[in-house]
Amino acid sequence: MEKQKRHTKKYSFRQPDLKELRNLTSYVLDPLGFKTCFGKLLPLLTTQVDEGLMGTLVQFYDPLYHCFSFPDFQLLPTLEEYAYLVGIPILDQVSFSGLESIPTSQEIDDLLHIDESLIRAHMTTKGGIQGLPSEFLIAQATVYGKAMSENAFEAIFVLLIYGLVLFPNIDKFVDVNAIRIFSVLNPVPTLLGDTYFSLHLRNAKGGGAIVCCLPLLYKWFISHLPQTVAFKENKGCLRWSTRLMSLANDDISWYNRAYDGVQIIDSCGEFSNVPLLGTCGGISYNPILARRQLGFPLKDKPNNILLEGVFFQEGKDPQGLKSRMVHAWRKIHKKGRNELGPKNCIALESYTAWVRKRASEYLMPYDYPRPTPLVVVGPSTLPNQGVIDDPDDAWTSLLPRSSKFWKRRYDRLANEKADMEAAYEREVKRLRAAYLPASRASRDP
Repeated sequence: MEKQKRHTKKYSFRQPDLKELRNLTSYVLDPLGFKTCFGKLLPLLTTQVDEGLMGTLVQFYDPLYHCFSFPDFQLLPTLEEYAYLVGIPILDQVSFSGLESIPTSQEIDDLLHIDESLIRAHMTTKGGIQGLPSEFLIAQATVYGKAMSENAFEAIFVLLIYGLVLFPNIDKFVDVNAIRIFSVLNPVPTLLGDTYFSLHLRNAKGGGAIVCCLPLLYKWFISHLPQTVAFKENKGCLRWSTRLMSLANDDISWYNRAYDGVQIIDSCGEFSNVPLLGTCGGISYNPILARRQLGFPLKDKPNNILLEGVFFQEGKDPQGLKSRMVHAWRKIHKKGRNELGPKNCIALESYTAWVRKRASEYLMPYDYPRPTPLVVVGPSTLPNQGVIDDPDDAWTSLLPRSSKFWKRRYDRLANEKADMEAAYEREVKRLRAAYLPASRASRDP
């Protein structure tokens, strides 16, 4: 392969300040119950993203195939991987289209347990979209947290995570799109849609700010990086560009047993691949290129028809793609072992040769590694390595251990005990009143 390279682009990432959200985790009295109801949202608040790694990764985005193309392999985030990493199942429906009506103050009241008049007073418009200031929602969550009103606190807290972490748009603002998505709790297709949409748009623009759930994209990528001690420790202090360019097909951590029983969403409706609707537009992605990531073999160059790419920005949709995508999600096509064969997680030479040819045509963004690296920088490690194999995703580190937390938990249990004892006493009195007089009457002469 020729040692030519294409120009790199200047990217940045939208990363909101999550300090106040992290502080609210102390009011989560049952983290495992929270995880069961809402998924693995808490770990996203503490994920330490290596911006150098992510800034390097996005240089490999391939706009033709909507994936990351490396010298002899391709990687792309999938619906199934995102669903696993965020701990939320994918429902067989369109999760968000932007066609939904704007929720009323009463509907938001029902959703968040916040008085309708307060919702009306704080609803505002920023950047042309309605929403609620995060400062207002954080204050409301704090009130309910201190009062140990678990349902109300969790509803507001989860909405804040949706608005500031999963779907960041405007700083310190939770827009109505986040509220719409939260109301149906089916965020995965939109999360993936936003990721691909922003990568594709910024690539076409020649750089700029990528707006998506960065902690989730980071977790996905490091789950595929080599798990060897040498790669993790990087004692040679190599740049990420050198480290990623040195990776070969066999170095990648391709598959996790968590996907053993998973069926792939392979296509939808009239589309030969999967159309994704994000909050700012739509784009297709190609599950056929990711089969090895889900355990199935990659045998040959895919048919071009299966890789046909579509893309549109909100408000710029002359082909009516949005309505076609919405309609397509009414007919989801899934494939598993019966259609794709045994899970052997291999890539045959005919497929790999096609990938190498694409890499040669598109060119890589960095030079190929030389025997002695020319550039040395500070050590770079992967703090969240092993994320895909950790069954609880560092939940133990999120368990609050302050004296205030334990006092709140004690008070809550004490109140529940007192309520149960009071209910028991009331029931005993009721039974005595109902049966003792009758019993005495039956014994009177």
